[in-house]
Amino acid sequence: MGRFHPHPDSHLHADSHAHVDSHAHRPGNPYEDGRGRPGSVGDHSGYSTGAERVEVLERILGENERVARANRTAFDAAGVTVVNLMSAPGAGKTTLLAETLRRLAPHRRIGIIEGDIETSLDADRLEGFGAAIVLVNTGNGFGGECHLDAPMVASALPRLPLGELDLVIIENVGNLVCPAEFAVGEDLRAMVFAVTEGEEKPLKYPAMFRSADLVLVNKTDLLPHLDFDAEAFRRNLDAVHPGVDVLAVSARTGEGINAWCDWLANSFGAPGAAQTQR
Repeated sequence: MGRFHPHPDSHLHADSHAHVDSHAHRPGNPYEDGRGRPGSVGDHSGYSTGAERVEVLERILGENERVARANRTAFDAAGVTVVNLMSAPGAGKTTLLAETLRRLAPHRRIGIIEGDIETSLDADRLEGFGAAIVLVNTGNGFGGECHLDAPMVASALPRLPLGELDLVIIENVGNLVCPAEFAVGEDLRAMVFAVTEGEEKPLKYPAMFRSADLVLVNKTDLLPHLDFDAEAFRRNLDAVHPGVDVLAVSARTGEGINAWCDWLANSFGAPGAAQTQR
């Protein structure tokens, strides 16, 4: 697995859903499931708004977990691997997905669940690559939420030919907080971080970085033009999620995209991009 390290010779300056308190994501906390991700019951001692809000929170998350398990059962029955792709707005998820589909879709059967509050702009950008695409607008009957939750993903499943797919990628709504809190039935989580966001983001949004199985450091082509401290970013990331896999990519130039495609392909035991392009 490729790692993100600064080049030694380069100058790399170059709410209807209650939200979970960040204290709930500390390792070993009863709030977390066995993989260090949000579960349905936990320590709500950080809340000062009373028992009523805690009860609502537990009810929301408990129902989400129930539907997430049902989604996972459906995915397992179809033999499909599911990756939840998360990021802040503008980090480059859709551009990354377009390049991913350009390379993998001719060889693998891929479905996309595209999450946005409004518009079909991102879903439209992914048309024409051979993937099955389903749009979920959270502003259409879901209260305009800043994330996809398990019921929203469940609403998309009847429109996907699951039995004909190898891989489903869920492009979550751009947000550095909410998507990390809601399981949707995925097998793996990948997070796109753009170097334009600043090296301090793992410390400010630890739940997101901690929930990811892979962190894609995107827009590396812009490093010569930025005051981005890659070593500080890596230290900050290690502070909240030691040892997490990291890939340096540029969705615009194609740097690192083969390694990302190989990671996806290996998630369901298929040959990766390097083999399929030979």
